[in-house]
This record gives sequence, C-alpha cells and structure tokens, in this order.
Amino acid sequence: MSQGAASGLAKSAAVKLSEMSERTKQLGTAMKDPHQQRRIILVIVCVALLLDNMLYMVIVPIIPDYLADLENKSFKDNLDVQIGVLFASKAILQLLVNPLSGTFIDRVGYDIPLLIGLSVMFASTCIFAFAENYATLFVARSLQGLGSAFADTSGLAMIADKYTEESERSTALGIALAFISFGSLVAPPFGGILYEFAGKRVPFIVLACICLADGFLFLTVIKPFSNRTRENMPVGTPIYKLMIDPYIAVVAGALTVCNIPLAFLEPTIANWMETTMHSSQWEMGLTWLPAFFPHVLGVYITVKLAAKNPHLQWFYGALGMVIIGAMSCTVPACKTFGELIAPLCGICFGIALVDTALLPTLAFLVDVRHVSVYGSVYAIADISYSVAYAMGPIVAGQIVHNLGFVQLNLGMGLVNVLYAPALLLLRNVCQMKPSFSERDNLLEEPPQGLYDTIKMEERRVKKKGYSSAGNCVPVDGNGFDPFKAQRSLSEESSGAECT
Repeated sequence: MSQGAASGLAKSAAVKLSEMSERTKQLGTAMKDPHQQRRIILVIVCVALLLDNMLYMVIVPIIPDYLADLENKSFKDNLDVQIGVLFASKAILQLLVNPLSGTFIDRVGYDIPLLIGLSVMFASTCIFAFAENYATLFVARSLQGLGSAFADTSGLAMIADKYTEESERSTALGIALAFISFGSLVAPPFGGILYEFAGKRVPFIVLACICLADGFLFLTVIKPFSNRTRENMPVGTPIYKLMIDPYIAVVAGALTVCNIPLAFLEPTIANWMETTMHSSQWEMGLTWLPAFFPHVLGVYITVKLAAKNPHLQWFYGALGMVIIGAMSCTVPACKTFGELIAPLCGICFGIALVDTALLPTLAFLVDVRHVSVYGSVYAIADISYSVAYAMGPIVAGQIVHNLGFVQLNLGMGLVNVLYAPALLLLRNVCQMKPSFSERDNLLEEPPQGLYDTIKMEERRVKKKGYSSAGNCVPVDGNGFDPFKAQRSLSEESSGAECT
C-alpha cells in the first residue's frame, strides 16, 4: 500500500513538473515574440517611472516630521531651508547628469542605462530606509536623481524606439505618463499612512522590493549583457545639436513652463492651506490625490484626438497651457478644501494635454530632422522637467515670502498663457505626421520589384539624409519644407503604381 502511494506521488510530481516545464516553454516563446516582448518592456518601463515618482513624492509627508525629530531645537529655524535643499537636490543632480546620460544612452543603447538606473534607485531607496541623519538623507536623495537621469531617459527612449507607429507611440507614452501621474499623486498618502502606523522604514522597504522585482523581470526579458547589437545601429545626433533645433527647443520650453505650477505649488500649498483654510493634516496629505483622475482623463482624450487629428498636436499642447494658466490664477481665490480640488484637477488635466501631445512630437522631430536615436532628445525632456522641479522648492518659497502666494499663482498662470502661442511654430511640422508604416513593413521584406530595390538601396546609401522612420523627409534643420516633402512622396507613390 505504501509502495502504491509512493508511486502515485511520484507520478503526480512528474505530471506537475511536466506541466511547469510546458508553461515555462510557453512563457519563453511568448517572451521571444516581438509583440509580446514590446508589451513586457512597456510594463517594465512604466513600473520604473512609477517607482521614481513615488520615491520623489513619498518623502513629502515623512521628511518634515522626521527631520524635526532628528534636529536639535537650536537648528529648528533652519529646518525649512534644509527641507527645501533636500527636496531640490534630486532634481538638481538629475539636471546636471542628464546631458551625460543622454549621450551615454545614444552610444550603448537603452537596456544597460535602464538597468543602471534601476540599480541606483534600489540603492537610494535602501539608504532612505535606514538613514539616521540629514547627511545620509541628502546622499540618498541625490542618488535618486542620478538613477532617475538614467532610468527615466532610457525608459522613454526605449518606448519611442519600440513603438515606431505614431498612434502606437502616443498610446504607449500616454500609458507611461499615467504611471508617472499615479506615482506622484498616490505617494504622499501612501507614505503618510505607512509612516504613521508602521514607521519610516516600511514605505521605502516596500518600494525597494518592487524595484528589485522590476529589475529581475528586466534581466529575464531583455538580457542586456547577452544581446549586443549596438555596433550595427546608427550614431545619434549630439545633444547640443538637438538643443539648438528650434522645434525641439520650443517643445522643451513648453514642458518646463507647463510643469512650473505643479513644481511651485507642491512645496508651498500645504502652508498656505494651513494659514488660510486651517486645513487638517489629512486634507493637506490628500491635496493632489483627486487630480490623478483628470490627469488620466487628459491622457486618454489626447491620445484619442491625436489618433484622429495628428496634425493638431500643437493645438492640444497650446490648449493645455491655457487651461493650466487659467486654473493657476483661480487657486488663490479658493476658500475651502472642496473648492481647491477643482483648480488643482484643472492644472493636472492641462499638464496631461501638454505632455501627451509633445512627448511623441519629440521622437517625431528626431525622426524627420535628425537620426532616429532617442536617448539625447528624451534627456532634453528630462532636463525640462528637472529645471521646473529644481527651482520649485527653492524659488517658490522665496516668491511667496517676498511677494505673496497670490502673486506666485498669477505669475505662473500668465507665463503659461503667454507661452502657448509659441507652439504655433510646430504647426507645419505636425502636418507631416501621417505614418508610413506599411511602406516600412514592405521595405523590411526582400525587394519584390525595381521600385522597392531602388528604395532599399537609397535607404542604405542615404541613411543620414533621410528619416529612418520611413517618412522620407530631408534631414535639413535649416531648410525643412513639409510641402516639398509631401509632393515628393506623392511622386514616389505614383512612380510605384507605374512600375
């Protein structure tokens, strides 16, 4: 009887092992499928962006109280300055490192820099968990900026590289922005609740575990050290050349200006609420959480509108800046917590419009005017964000102290409204947004006729003169003529029909 039972257990174990082996093979096959791998990469990048923004905001309810307990009473007067410097240190280091990280990403690819970013973020999170003094907290915060410079830039660049179809790229970047928003807005209540009931270390340990799991998934799917094809890829345009491109400069300026209200209000609005509304701690902690939903709604609406009218991307961005400006001006007029929710939701809705419309535009501009390597251009985008968030904790408090909270909001609103017309410069560029992915797919196959053979040879010989995205637009930053390019495409199409 015992032998029969043992034999049955052995057979059962063998069946289970066989099923596990089959599932492993199926998972391995799915991971090798380019379409499925692209989705997994999007998940990995979104989790990395979520973690980065949660780490950025989770300290908001934790650090002021924790530092107040650490610091000697004789240094209590300098506490606000210390908190401001600590908050800004991440964005300042990120701002300094981004030009280097963008160039590094263009040279080695997107996978290794993303792994470096995840590793540094994991280390900084662990240091935060066990830090016992201000100097250690400062090191951890600065390290997070270093990790973000690699993880954020390479993650966005990887999405742009994997999703070459304009509509798919807009959707993928929109999903990434939704994760960024969720991380930024849910982190303060997440950190405050865990800090209150479980202590300082628990929020950071939870985030460190998620970061570690994301890193293991990345190593399983991407295998950055075993797949080295970088030498066969084109060399990206230097970041300084991208910075002086007028179209890219306009987009970068819009990304900076639209994020100034959020960056300047985060360190100042809690004190204003306490002074004018006598708000409770939970109200100050949940100030930005309702704004997550209009932000996601803004991303969704912009993606859908961009799919139907891709030539109006500039208009969606300009509309978003006008909304941000109007909502910023109404913030000081709010008298209760309920009234305050509406303009904050409007600000986040406008930011969603601007970011979702302009981030894919950066990749498109690189495609049609430069070489389709995206590390440096998304480093410029990260620099734009970092400028706003580096100034916020330091400059906003001084403006409120010297001029007042009302003047701060009116100034931010006016800057956004005045900058919106600058996006008119993108009007002609965005008219060239229809995708030619079907032609790309055709040319990825062996040439079938004289026309395809000639076009394949042109793409090989004149690679530096044309967009690698298949738009066949001359890469001349000084003489870009969309109408001429459009006529040439029409002539090529008619030539193909004649052949």
